[in-house]
Amino acid sequence: MICGKWTILVIRDLAVGRTRFCELERSLAGISPRTLSLRLRALEEEGIVARDTYPEVPPRVEYSLTEKGEALLPLIDGMRAYGKEWLPDRCAGAAVAA
Repeated sequence: MICGKWTILVIRDLAVGRTRFCELERSLAGISPRTLSLRLRALEEEGIVARDTYPEVPPRVEYSLTEKGEALLPLIDGMRAYGKEWLPDRCAGAAVAA
């Protein structure tokens, strides 16, 4: 469910609150729009991410974590703590440690 290359980083960025696609794309330097779209769609299908569309011109779409998605945050924090303690040389400058 969260094993994809960018998936944990998408969840990390959504942890701060509702976010638009372009904001996610900017914060995840190096991700292609197609990959981001696929990750968001997969997370939405799993019930981890909610997609809200607002009837505006142009349409505005925002993404946020669901309750199920927020339940993953302690696990991600635990992985971050593990990496800092046990893999300090490998984690220097890693995006997940951010």
